[in-house]
Amino acid sequence: MRIYAAANLLPISSPPIAGGALAVEDGRIVAVGTLNELRAQFSAPVTDLHESVIMPGLVNAHTHLELTHFPAWKVRKDLDYLPKRYVEWIQQVVKIKRALEPGEIEHSAKEGMRLCLESGTTAVGDILSDFSLIPLYRDTPLTGRLFLEAIGHDPILCDTLIARLETALLGLEGGLLPGVSPHTPHTVSAHLFACLNALSEKLGIPKAVHLSETTEEVAFMHDTTGAFADILYPMAHWEQYLPHPMRTTSTRYLDDLGVLDTSTIAVHAVHVTPNDVALLKERGVSVVLCPRSNDRLFVGCAPHKLLKQSGIALALGTDSLASNDSLSMWDEMRYLQQAAPGVFEPRELLTMATLGGARALHIEDRVGTLEPGKRADFQVIACGSGNDASSIEAALIARAEVEQVYIAGTRYLQ
Repeated sequence: MRIYAAANLLPISSPPIAGGALAVEDGRIVAVGTLNELRAQFSAPVTDLHESVIMPGLVNAHTHLELTHFPAWKVRKDLDYLPKRYVEWIQQVVKIKRALEPGEIEHSAKEGMRLCLESGTTAVGDILSDFSLIPLYRDTPLTGRLFLEAIGHDPILCDTLIARLETALLGLEGGLLPGVSPHTPHTVSAHLFACLNALSEKLGIPKAVHLSETTEEVAFMHDTTGAFADILYPMAHWEQYLPHPMRTTSTRYLDDLGVLDTSTIAVHAVHVTPNDVALLKERGVSVVLCPRSNDRLFVGCAPHKLLKQSGIALALGTDSLASNDSLSMWDEMRYLQQAAPGVFEPRELLTMATLGGARALHIEDRVGTLEPGKRADFQVIACGSGNDASSIEAALIARAEVEQVYIAGTRYLQ
């Protein structure tokens, strides 16, 4: 056993503790309190972290680590331009991925893992499209969920894909639990959605779907017009699967399919209507906000105030470096504070980036807070806050610098 003490400890699940400490044994948190309380309770060596803050590792609830090297790939493949429309960005991503050499995407995913850990993120909800990379996740210090992505409209290939997914999901090893990701309402057929939902129920795993990210999606779901019908479907050779005008929203469409429930994670939710929000809340869906990615791709801004007022469970994600400048959740929190002034208090931002993400990924029994019984994943932060616990959350958002990261009680060495 060892006790870790600092000027302040932020459990997230309870108020900050001045002079706080946590006791760790066999990779688990045994107790949380003041240093004096823990010293009186346990005879164990103390690691004094002095004027720092101890808080849980961050939870990046939505990312695509396989695309971490995307900025470099753009330059090397002579495709270094900033698309002005979402569909142009999709075309850029497809062109670049098709031109990759063997091993490139593997190195990219490994770099993504490293960048997460170095910025204080210890758990992720990672979307993986290249299943050959699954073995990489066996030994990563990260925990969380690995969502295997599914895309397609061809009914003949559906059963084969589902069988392949089930085999891969059952074979996952390491710290990341399984999940499945039906890509979007417009890139996954109704039949495949139903099959993926059945697989989710069979294995008892959550499903993550990109929902209402763009105005193009809104137009497509309403009357099958716009760039998705004119460019995306022909590019994927899906012309024969173009639906008749559905006169609906993505949220209502998924609800009609019966796939919205407490196991559903809706990512982005930029163009949801008030009725959509009410329905997501009623079904117990979690929403992961990716504000910097939305800004980078010019798709708009999620209705943050409406989502908060609805009481929907909210989390944060960075998305990938194909649509963001960093994988730092600290950067994401600071950007959201600026993008939605007055909507979220610092405490709420920190909760979204820790416990909120853990709840969305259904791993809140393992991580997200500093409580007895949970894995000892925590970060040591310098923020120049002194001993004033009353202002610690605001100080962290304003100027936190990650000094150390611990995974299951062991310091992660960069």
